[in-house]
Amino acid sequence: MAKTAQEKLDAKREKEYYKKHKKMYRTKPSDIVFAVFNYLFFSVFTFTCIFPFYYLFINTISDNELVKRGMINFYPKGFNIDNYIALREVGDLGTSFLITVSRTIIGTALMVLASAFVGYLVTKQDMWHRSFWYRFLVITMYFNAGLIPTYLNMDLLGLTQNYLVYILPGIVAPYNIILVKTYIESIPAELEESAFIDGASYMTVFSKIIWPLSKPILATVAIFGAVGHWNSFQDSLIYMQGNDPMFTLQHRLYNYLNASSNLQTLMSLGGSAAQQAMDEALNSKVIKYTVSMASIIPIFCVYPFMQRYFEKGIMLGAVKG
Repeated sequence: MAKTAQEKLDAKREKEYYKKHKKMYRTKPSDIVFAVFNYLFFSVFTFTCIFPFYYLFINTISDNELVKRGMINFYPKGFNIDNYIALREVGDLGTSFLITVSRTIIGTALMVLASAFVGYLVTKQDMWHRSFWYRFLVITMYFNAGLIPTYLNMDLLGLTQNYLVYILPGIVAPYNIILVKTYIESIPAELEESAFIDGASYMTVFSKIIWPLSKPILATVAIFGAVGHWNSFQDSLIYMQGNDPMFTLQHRLYNYLNASSNLQTLMSLGGSAAQQAMDEALNSKVIKYTVSMASIIPIFCVYPFMQRYFEKGIMLGAVKG
């Protein structure tokens, strides 16, 4: 079928447009050089970030004798999963894992809920002394009483040797509240106004409009909270002295790190006792590697599912303060 005059004219215009823009946006040598260096730089940067975890992993699945000799550098040798099986024999490791998982889930959930509600609250102009409370909240980011007064305060409140010390102090997080507040202010005010006209209360607006629309920033806050709870060991170290069943997983790992640091002293011994002590230190070192890897895996598994919310939320939540 022969083309009409209009079709021929459109094809000619399209061809001319393509030639014009191809010339305008053609790749220059400087662009190629920039792209090469850009990909090279970020490839090296990515390798630098990933290699420590990779090195840790290959040492946990390699032959322990080769690990002892320092022969595992770039790829595993002598495949071995006995180290992970041996974790079952580490005292109270299962209890520490459950403590860490439970505090991560409960603490993160309460912190996200508090951040969302308080962040929405401080956006309301009719809040009683709104400016004062918001500034008071921000000040707490820069000033605190110090370690000893904080410990005494927790002791007076009965939170030492208490599981709640993992949860209650972290519910209100000023930085996260600021992120949520900034994000909520970017939501069109007309949505709330129309709901108020229909007779909705603040709680209805919060639960039906603000909460669903704030999923990106809430996911970002959830990542911050989950990583913080999962990696926390200082509160366990300070407030759970002598209460081994309440130690977190990271605190348990911290103890293994201290145990393996005695290797230099053990090597200075003589005779068969020295060899036995070195073997025990080696086992402690291998367990340290394995526990470190096991404590990292859950965060690695969760983050990919939250990444798209994280990128969107952290950008929108940081536009203005």
